[in-house]
Amino acid sequence: MDRGWDPLRLQQQPFFQDKNRAFWILQSAGWGGYFLLRTLSGIANEMEWSFALHTALLTATGYSITLLMASAFRRLIKMRPIVTWVATVIIVAIAAAAFSAIETWSISTFVDPDVKLGGVRFLGAILLTFTLLVAWSALYFSINYYLLLEQQTDRLLNLEHQASSAQLAMLRYQLNPHFLFNTLNSISTLVLLKQTDRANAMLSRLSSFLRYTLVNEPAGVVTVAQEVETLKLYLEIEKMRFEERLRPHFQIDRQVDRALMPSLLLQPLVENAIKYAVTPQEEGADISIEARLNVDRVAITVSDTGPGAEDHWVRAQQSTGVGLANIRDRLAQAYGDNHRFETHSDIRGGFRVTIEIPYQIEAKEPR
Repeated sequence: MDRGWDPLRLQQQPFFQDKNRAFWILQSAGWGGYFLLRTLSGIANEMEWSFALHTALLTATGYSITLLMASAFRRLIKMRPIVTWVATVIIVAIAAAAFSAIETWSISTFVDPDVKLGGVRFLGAILLTFTLLVAWSALYFSINYYLLLEQQTDRLLNLEHQASSAQLAMLRYQLNPHFLFNTLNSISTLVLLKQTDRANAMLSRLSSFLRYTLVNEPAGVVTVAQEVETLKLYLEIEKMRFEERLRPHFQIDRQVDRALMPSLLLQPLVENAIKYAVTPQEEGADISIEARLNVDRVAITVSDTGPGAEDHWVRAQQSTGVGLANIRDRLAQAYGDNHRFETHSDIRGGFRVTIEIPYQIEAKEPR
């Protein structure tokens, strides 16, 4: 349904969003002001009514000449600076001469028939008109260069956002092949051992996990509650491999359930904990995932009771290409410097990773 002219909607629209409309408004307002000031000046000097006709003619002349100038400037503004400025000075000089010729003719015709068309009066008219047109040209170029700068800034911001999104997608896409390799290898082992029920169950859980990763955009965010549910699904798959050797523990503060975080951020931490804490120990290991609200920040900790040697984690990153470096990069992309990422290896055993990010929740859409 067409609502027609809406003054409130026009007020909310940025003035220069429609450059053509903005130009005509400024052009008309500027020369309208010129006519008003010249007319008031004539009244103050007790000029006859014919002076208003003279002023109207000058206004129409200036309006028309500057339209021709604007048409030329639109082409010049895209050229090299030296060409733009030299051509602009020439155009303004020619326009001032034409404007002044019409002005002196109008004065001798409508205001004072005794005025001669040449001489000092014509030169003075050219100087004044040249100054007026230079001011008009300066305003024209200033506004257009400002708009061009804004367009370039918006374009750069858009390119930076696209590059950032592409990098986030690349970082997260590193996770799925790595996880798939380990899981499919486990399923293959179960098939070889003719444990088809367990293999089918693992495949079912794997399909649920992959369905989740496909639903969420690669560069997107999820709530802490969603991330925890994904981890639980992943751990159910791994639990079938390690059984009682894998002992996961969750301590999630309900206050952070709705807090937003990059999707699949914690999965590589838990995966490496399984590989370097659970796998090498006959008794397995405990893996704890904690999340709590710390004033206006979300503090997340992933810890294990494994050997605690940090070189295991270094080798993990070198061998797989994912791990701590991947998470650092994703946090830097998402939060810049507004985050904390720390690792700690206990000499008595155990490894801990602490992540602290701003507390942000998704705003509910109004009904």
